[in-house]
Amino acid sequence: MLSKFIQQLRKKHHLTQEFLASRLGISRPTYLQIERGDRELTISEVKKLATIFNLSFHDFLNEEEDPLFLVKIEKTKKQERAKQEKIRISVPQEKANKFKQVLLYVLSKVSGKPNMGQAVLYKLLYFIDFDYYEKHEEQLMGAKYIKNIYGPTPIMFAKILEQLESEEKIETVKSKFYQYEQTKYQINPSNILDVSALSSREVAYIDWEIERLGNMTASQISELSHMDTPWQAAQEKEMLEYEHVFYRSNLTSVRQYEPL
Repeated sequence: MLSKFIQQLRKKHHLTQEFLASRLGISRPTYLQIERGDRELTISEVKKLATIFNLSFHDFLNEEEDPLFLVKIEKTKKQERAKQEKIRISVPQEKANKFKQVLLYVLSKVSGKPNMGQAVLYKLLYFIDFDYYEKHEEQLMGAKYIKNIYGPTPIMFAKILEQLESEEKIETVKSKFYQYEQTKYQINPSNILDVSALSSREVAYIDWEIERLGNMTASQISELSHMDTPWQAAQEKEMLEYEHVFYRSNLTSVRQYEPL
């Protein structure tokens, strides 16, 4: 039943009934009716829930949990893949390790900030990647991001998080920032921070981005990402193109260009 599927997804993503009710614009008692199967969803509510759980409209209605993008971390040479209905993304182990190190380094700096929930973290990682590419014309992590209604979402994040949690390097916790529910990530204090995959220039750059954006609320940094050309140029659920940073407006550009 769809009601049970929604309940399973909510628990899997560590979300509260109050949070989903607020996202749907309904009361908690009304939301409870949905999970009990006593109330049918509207089309608008289905679309909102599918977006929250990063599923396609079709997969949500068919109770399929596979995300639109399936991430596989390569441990050997790339092999020919069978055709799949969903988009499969193979990530070289070296790139996955770098993403891990950047994520852990960022969390070591900002996880204690009250604003630093999942929404802010996603956008911070996005700007680290895309701003670095604009300034230096080379990739830092080179992660892939898709356009979601709330802003850019790193596709690799869920897979890397799963690995880090299994290694007991990160713990997912629920908290509140004002009246809003947050998903936050705390690093294990006994974990030895490894930044061997990062150059001194990259570390200094990450520090600069944290100083520039690290105190923004989820609404502020989401609004900034929505002004950015890569996000504006993409369709919903489409991957953002790094090359679009060279068409940014002054609102989001971080590079000093020579006058024409």
